[in-house]
Amino acid sequence: MSVAQRLSDLGIVLPPVAVPAAAYVPFVQTGSLVFLSGHIAKREGKPLVGQLGADMDTAAGQAAARAVAVDLLGTLQAAVGDLAKVRRIVKVLSLVNSAPTYTEHHLVTNGASELLVAVFGPEVGAHARSAFGVAQLPMGACVEIELIAEVG
Repeated sequence: MSVAQRLSDLGIVLPPVAVPAAAYVPFVQTGSLVFLSGHIAKREGKPLVGQLGADMDTAAGQAAARAVAVDLLGTLQAAVGDLAKVRRIVKVLSLVNSAPTYTEHHLVTNGASELLVAVFGPEVGAHARSAFGVAQLPMGACVEIELIAEVG
């Protein structure tokens, strides 16, 4: 099954590339690797503000991470022209705005990781990953994720 068909089956329409909020570019390609800048969780175009373990639960964090992955896919498509060119999702780095006692960062990040596998299949979508808890993120966002992909 093609990536486009999987997206369609999941009811996902990819968004356009977001305009950077600071002094950076949305993506950089060097050789066969594409590095996507961090994308924050948004709702209706505005930062999805919250802190896991304080005013957000893990399920809400997972949904936010999944939404970030959709935005990342939109940027990746803009970078390479066609997601069928993706050979491998190499690495995902997830930052979770969390209370000091919160320990489910890895479960929040599963919202993004599971979507990537659903879209690309396990051979292409399974990836190395890091998930960190942080004291704060830009604009108070609950989750920020960056991604590295190999393309052909």
